[in-house]
This record gives sequence, C-alpha cells and structure tokens, in this order.
Amino acid sequence: MHVLLVEDDELVASGLEAGLALHHCVVDRVKTGREAIAALKHFASDVVVLDLGLPDSDGLDVLSQWRQQGMDIPVLILTARDELHERVRGLEAGADDYVLKPFELDELAARLRALVRRAAGRAAPEIQHGDLRMRPSTGEVFKGDQLVPLSRRELALLEKLLNARGAVLSEDQLKDSLYGMEAEVESNALNVHIYHLRRKLGKDLILTERGLGYRLGEPLTASANPSEVPE
Repeated sequence: MHVLLVEDDELVASGLEAGLALHHCVVDRVKTGREAIAALKHFASDVVVLDLGLPDSDGLDVLSQWRQQGMDIPVLILTARDELHERVRGLEAGADDYVLKPFELDELAARLRALVRRAAGRAAPEIQHGDLRMRPSTGEVFKGDQLVPLSRRELALLEKLLNARGAVLSEDQLKDSLYGMEAEVESNALNVHIYHLRRKLGKDLILTERGLGYRLGEPLTASANPSEVPE
C-alpha cells in the first residue's frame, strides 16, 4: 500500500514514515499544499494522509481541489482540529476519514487499510483470489494452506494487483507503489519482482498486456499447482 503523507511537522512525519513502514506501507511525504497537488498529478498513490494546517494553504482547500478535479483517491484527514464543525467540514469537503492528533499508529494503519479496501470494492480484511489468500495487515500470503514467504516489494506488488481486480496497471503505476517518488529504480526491477511472484505463486498469476502493463490472471483452484517459470 502506497501512502502519500502531507504533513509539515517534522516530528510527526518522521514517526509516521517509520511506523507505517512497519505496517508494510511505502510512504512518500510532502510538506505543502502545492507539493501535494503536484504529487497526485504525476504519481499513483493508494491513499492520502492529509494534515490541515499546512504552511501555504489549508488542507481542506487542497482536498476540495482534488475532488473538483475528479480525483477519488481515499483521503484521511489527520489533524489537531477537534471541534465538531471542523470534523463536519472535513467530511463534507470529501474526506473519507478524520483522525485527531495525538493518535495510535496501529489504529491509523488499520483505518488506512480499511479505506483502501473500500476503494477496491471489498469489505473483508483478507483478499482471496482462487486458492490464493493475502492478509495485508500481517503481510501473510497463503497458497491453499501453505504459507508462501514474500519479500516486501513482492507483497506490495501482489496487493496492488489484487486490489485492481483484473484491471491493467501500467509499469509506472506499479513502480510508484513499490518504490515511491524519490527512489532510483533499475530498468528491470519490476520484471524481477514479477518473475519471482510467478515462480512462487504460479506463472499465470500475472498476465502481460503488451504495450499496456500487467493484470491479474484468472483465479486458480486449489488443485492447480504453480508452474515453474522458464529461465
């Protein structure tokens, strides 16, 4: 799960970045409303954590601009503004959730996962695809009853494809989820992760749409065994 964090407080931001990384999240942080608006124009994120007291603008103005532009990305407001009318304003401006500072990191991570689930059109905390099951909260993946160890990048890639529910995702969209905005990514890095997922979970799990990107294959039954990917 990729999180765009819009927060100008260095202490809060550093704690969130470190804590959410432990919850299997890739976090990119911006400090101003201007940077937040630019980020979503050029970058594919899964969910936004938005502070309201930004140095150059009110976070509600940023949120309103996103919604006016038709952006339906889930947004969680994280703020110290605890008055009822402020919470109502935030939700009516298009926020999907509203959390007050100080907060518990475990609860925040759970709320973010719930928002991403809702955006993907599912309610259950476990994602199932044929005999494949994934628990994003713990990073566990099962093939039938067998636990399949995956790396952090492989987990992020698999979750992104599962949440897309068969839609084609471009290489840029997948790289954004795996590496974030600032990382320097080798040209074949995505292909390496796809290769390993196919080897561990079945060669037909991820299908290549030439010139477009990748999508999830049809669900496999428990009787179907993963085929080795040829070298």
